[in-house]
Amino acid sequence: MQAWLISLLFLLATVGLFYANQAVYKRYKRVWLMPAIVTSLLLIGLVQVTSTPYSLYFQDAHWLVWLLGPATVAFALPIYQNRHLIQKYWLALCLGSVAGIVVSIATTEVLVKALHIDSDIARSLLARSVSTPFAVEASAHLGGTAQLTGLFVIITGLFGIVLGEVILALLPLRSRVAKGAPFGAAAHGFGLSIARAVGPEEGAVASLTMIFSGVLTVVLAPGIALLLG
Repeated sequence: MQAWLISLLFLLATVGLFYANQAVYKRYKRVWLMPAIVTSLLLIGLVQVTSTPYSLYFQDAHWLVWLLGPATVAFALPIYQNRHLIQKYWLALCLGSVAGIVVSIATTEVLVKALHIDSDIARSLLARSVSTPFAVEASAHLGGTAQLTGLFVIITGLFGIVLGEVILALLPLRSRVAKGAPFGAAAHGFGLSIARAVGPEEGAVASLTMIFSGVLTVVLAPGIALLLG
């Protein structure tokens, strides 16, 4: 079979599996049925069984990565829709985003030194707590690898879903803003889905915090890279 046809079939398989998995997840809300988990595992298995090189798989699938650009621009919509929340809680949103970035970098440095993690992996870890479009861009300035950063973003989000509600229940938070912000700052889009389930205002705040954190991470990435050497 010709290479271009194999690559096209993998692109169709990726999109088809995702939407099929999404339909199942909407019906059965289980963490282990999330598209990010099941679709990824199925694609990994398919690539392994067919002995397909990643370069061949990515030949057409790269268009899905290209869509991260328009997805980033689309974040302007929730900012506009929730502009009243920005006007009311702009200071809390900014401080929450900055706190999330600082904690993410600090914990990464602790892990790197404690586990003697390789430099490339360490720099790819730095942007793990923001949404993928922002994380990939920030990782380029931080000296990380886009593929590794994308993987760490998914892992971080999954931990946010599994542990987020448990940790939130242990914290004495009464404000809807205080409940929504940690999800957006620490677990990006995955956390946003949980925040929306908690309440509409929590979801809106999580969305804004996620965007603020992403933008700040990209803007500060060159300075962070210089600071960390």
